[in-house]
Amino acid sequence: MIGSFSAMSVIIPDDILRASNLTEDELKLEIAILLYQQGKISSGKVRAWTGITVIEFQHELAKRGLYINYDVEDFQSDVRTLQSMGLL
Repeated sequence: MIGSFSAMSVIIPDDILRASNLTEDELKLEIAILLYQQGKISSGKVRAWTGITVIEFQHELAKRGLYINYDVEDFQSDVRTLQSMGLL
């Protein structure tokens, strides 16, 4: 069904959370960035799930020595879009 979604709950034991020295929000961000780095979710999904802004997301990537996933296809698509808008 379009527009519907399901949610899955994952239980992380308190001792794991304590051992990680992370808050729940920090752990969620770490998981989201790992999934992004592996190409499993988009930057938009990371931001929507974690509630961070584009700038905060870029800062979090930079802290980890990571970069926005942007390949030749993305570049070519952006060029076509700019051309269609008469900006290039």
